[in-house]
Amino acid sequence: MANENHGSPAEEASLMSHSPGTSNQNQPSSPKPMRLVQDLPGTDSGFGKAQHRVPQGPASQGERVKRDELVQAGWEKCWSKRENRPYYFNRFTNQSLWEMPVLGQHDVIVIYWDLDIQTNAVIKQRAPSEVLSPHPEVELLRSQLILKLRQHYRELCQQREGIDPPRESFNRWMLERKVVDKGTDPLLPSDCEPVVSPSMFREIMNDIPIRIKFREEAKRLLFKYAEAAKRLIESRSASPDSRKVVKWNVEDTFSWLRRDHSASKEDYMVSIPPLVQLSTGSLGKDGGRVWGQIKVPLEKAAIAFFCFDRLEHLRKQCGPHVSAAAKDSVEGICSKIYYISLEYVKRIREKHLAILKENNISAEIEAPEVQDRLVYCYPVRLAIPSPPLPSVEMHMENNVACVRYKGEMVKVSRNYFSKLVRADCQSCMTCHKLLFGERFHFSLSERRDCAEGWSADLVEAVRHCPNSSRNEDGYFHLGQGRASAGNTCKVLRMMFGVGLYEGTGLQGALPVHVFEALHKLFGVSFECFASPLNCYFKQYCSAFLDTDGYFGSRGPCLDFFPISGSFEANPPFCEELMDAMVSHFEKLLENSSEPLSFIVFIPEWRDPPTPALTRMEQSKFKRHQLILPAFDHEYRSGSQHVCKKEEMYYKAVHNTAVLFLQNSAGFAKWEPTPERLQELVAAYKHSGRTLSSSSSSSSSSSSSSSSTADKERELGREQSSSRETNPN
Repeated sequence: MANENHGSPAEEASLMSHSPGTSNQNQPSSPKPMRLVQDLPGTDSGFGKAQHRVPQGPASQGERVKRDELVQAGWEKCWSKRENRPYYFNRFTNQSLWEMPVLGQHDVIVIYWDLDIQTNAVIKQRAPSEVLSPHPEVELLRSQLILKLRQHYRELCQQREGIDPPRESFNRWMLERKVVDKGTDPLLPSDCEPVVSPSMFREIMNDIPIRIKFREEAKRLLFKYAEAAKRLIESRSASPDSRKVVKWNVEDTFSWLRRDHSASKEDYMVSIPPLVQLSTGSLGKDGGRVWGQIKVPLEKAAIAFFCFDRLEHLRKQCGPHVSAAAKDSVEGICSKIYYISLEYVKRIREKHLAILKENNISAEIEAPEVQDRLVYCYPVRLAIPSPPLPSVEMHMENNVACVRYKGEMVKVSRNYFSKLVRADCQSCMTCHKLLFGERFHFSLSERRDCAEGWSADLVEAVRHCPNSSRNEDGYFHLGQGRASAGNTCKVLRMMFGVGLYEGTGLQGALPVHVFEALHKLFGVSFECFASPLNCYFKQYCSAFLDTDGYFGSRGPCLDFFPISGSFEANPPFCEELMDAMVSHFEKLLENSSEPLSFIVFIPEWRDPPTPALTRMEQSKFKRHQLILPAFDHEYRSGSQHVCKKEEMYYKAVHNTAVLFLQNSAGFAKWEPTPERLQELVAAYKHSGRTLSSSSSSSSSSSSSSSSTADKERELGREQSSSRETNPN
């Protein structure tokens, strides 16, 4: 390769990895403002141990930028014992080069995370969780039962109410139930009070008698609603007064529709969104109104608006009576789904306990003693040992990792699968640093004979760590041997737990530039609601501690009690979960005198306002509030681990409220000054679409742009579907 493809000695030295034993860091450190390239771990498996670090010379600003870009793209410098010379290896694409890689020429990819940022979150040392360790057999059974439960839910909605289940309502039901659930299963509810879910009940009632579809013709929608309301009130046990009110309004609507002969069919074929925005839309040159990409002639818009206005009137008049007639039936659906879930949880636990019994592992453990001390937060550990995990088939198809277990196959982007493997290894290293400092390789005898002064629960966590496997040298090497099975458990949980075709609207993440700004300006190093697949930082809270703990999760947010630190919170858009989050944060801020800060991102729903938003706006810990306008900022897709690059980001279809909740010490340390706020808002100006498309050589066509816009609007409706109000 030509000389221009080789970097300077300073660049090459900075890319060179060093042996883990060269560091003398014994405790979790504070966050670093910049990734230190020389601290990247070398690869001692398959390519030989990394060469000792070369003394660095002074590097120019351009060299440092180039170095950081290469590291962000996954490149590191290693040493080949066979050839006795250095080479360059990409941990994301598994590509190796003898020459210095050049940006843009060697499949450099865009990275949507930074797993090298250290945490500033401090907690009290906690005991390992008593949740059973994940196992592919159990996850396979759980995924099959959840799919059956979804099918039961669909059939009940169709048979009893004549509607399809509201989109995302099953996922929001699981989120809402886990807020109050005291059961043992990490996903399905089994011990909830009350039995009837407010979330599921509310969303089904919003779709009765029919779902208001935004793109349907205004006149047809009015006719269908009137017909469905009449059919429902006649088929249910309702009071004579209710029947009279509904029938009178329906007949009046039919009469109005028959009486209006002045408009043609095309005049009614205007969808509802432009009608809702008539008062705020821009005025066109020819007297029409413009909403987004849709231009509506004023005459047609006025005619169709009358239909929409009539529909709203009909809903107000008939809605309370229709809801009262359907109330018992909808409560029956909610109760039926809960009790089926309860039976499924019993079957799953029996299966799990049987696997433990086969491997002579007891599920009954004594509660270990925990030292009363403050530590930097660390991943959740499980107290019950993991049984041996079965082998899992895995192969690569282009840039997709395909994992197969007993006929079930799930697919994940190769980059995100590599992210899981790396997070798995880092999680092991974090746990073992607490015990052995920087010693990541130790024999079985050393494993059992730990240094004195450490609590027994930490020792047991390492002794039964399922991330270890014996290598040919007789030592246990952490992070090897369990990645495929563990990743299978995680991917099965994600793909079948939240739904094959749903859930993306509940797992949207902030853009990369915003995370970078939050870390730089406010010291944020922790996400309160994330997953191993969509997290930006390596420390985060997630829903499933049993599978996600192996990849760095600190457990569910409502079970996480930090003393100090700076946190980002972007919860799933479930009202009950957001309200519980506010209660949790206020309690933490009240009880801590150390610097503590939460920057919360939630939708600005005002019709009606959510309890979480109202409470935070009135909280004594609120230091500032920002409103990001709809369509002027983006989210990262919840399906980022499987979607195309051009679909990685989507426009938010609602305003987003950003609230800073801080105690006095947190406000003094991370005050939201005007300068910081201006820089944070500016970070949203960096479009994630540009970031994604910069790594792709293909150009997007106008048809693909319109398709993306349609998907954005559809995704936005999924996110806000639970907010459609019913006039009862």
